[in-house]
Amino acid sequence: MRVRSLFLSDLHLGCRFSRADALFQFLGRVEPDRLYLVGDIIDGWKLKRSFYWNDTSSFVVRRMLGMLKRGTRVYYATGNHDEFLRPFAPQTLGHMELADTFIHETLDGRRLLVIHGDFFDHLTKHAAWVYHLGDRAYTAALHLNKWMNLARRSLGYPYWSFSSLLKTKVKRAVNFINDFEHFVARYTKKKDCSGVVCGHIHVPAIRQIDGVDYYNCGDWMEHCTALVEHTDGRFELVDHTWLEGQPEIIDRDADPDTLVEPALAALVATGLGPLSEPRVA
Repeated sequence: MRVRSLFLSDLHLGCRFSRADALFQFLGRVEPDRLYLVGDIIDGWKLKRSFYWNDTSSFVVRRMLGMLKRGTRVYYATGNHDEFLRPFAPQTLGHMELADTFIHETLDGRRLLVIHGDFFDHLTKHAAWVYHLGDRAYTAALHLNKWMNLARRSLGYPYWSFSSLLKTKVKRAVNFINDFEHFVARYTKKKDCSGVVCGHIHVPAIRQIDGVDYYNCGDWMEHCTALVEHTDGRFELVDHTWLEGQPEIIDRDADPDTLVEPALAALVATGLGPLSEPRVA
């Protein structure tokens, strides 16, 4: 299916529990004019501890490169797990742009702020050690989740996510203290935008907050969701089962050698540069 825009957040490629397999299948059934990667795409935190990269993770990257080759414009907004990219922003690499924030203009003319959202999480900004501790606890919960569901399957019970429940409960507590969503809404108004697309808290949502259209993409660890702007301007939250059964795109023309090496060379050559104002897409 061709769509006007596709927004993905919190893929956490490099984490053992990233759902790269489901993402690979999903990307094979959709062709966006614009692809927004809304932070935490590569899990840089795992680089320091237990980085896990399998063939499917590479296939996901290759599929995105195939989109680039076919004319999709890619906008990469950095997050806290891939903050190692922030010193290189802003940068334009052919049809791909790297920045901390973007401004997306919808079909009906609304301005949407696209930002990962960790800037509004006080734990991330002022008590990073607590957040890192929470990340380890979440990883432990994912391990428990794996073995628990193996047992449930053997007994004939359906999949149940203990880690998703735990994460949601913890995030709700954090949001209550830090008022995450209302911080996002107030900042969006300051940027003269009518809506915001973010991620970070792993809770997919479409709703209005203080008069601001709030869109959260969710994640590809538990929910496997994405935000879609259709060609008629409608916004919809979809999951990995969307378009299931449709034929997949064959990426015959996706040549990583012609796309990745010049991009990496340009990125390395930039050095440490200042951050730019949000760009309109």
